[in-house]
Amino acid sequence: MGALAGVVAAFAYVGAVDPNEPGHYPVCPLFRLTGLYCPGCGGLRSAHAFAHGDLPTALGANALAVVGYGVFAVVAVLWLVRAYRGVPTRLAVPPVWWWGIGAVLALFTLVRNLPLGSALVP
Repeated sequence: MGALAGVVAAFAYVGAVDPNEPGHYPVCPLFRLTGLYCPGCGGLRSAHAFAHGDLPTALGANALAVVGYGVFAVVAVLWLVRAYRGVPTRLAVPPVWWWGIGAVLALFTLVRNLPLGSALVP
């Protein structure tokens, strides 16, 4: 419950403090130094739009982050339902999944920094 409360509090803060206004949040260090977009670039703007119910803008800012919000929500609901029912829950992710997640992040980063991936740029 504490982790879920923390996520809700973080979304409430990002929903209240607009990341589109300069000075509220730091600039991505990778973007500042190299001009390249990391997989997280646009994540705060995506969370802000998502918190306000603006799904198209959230997807435009960082589509991968929106997918992550959905995955987190499904895992959290399953975990809470199992905890309520008294079923022990072990969230163990096999190494192959971690490699797959890393590959997706690397591919997303590569594509969004190429001219053909301009739709993925925040």
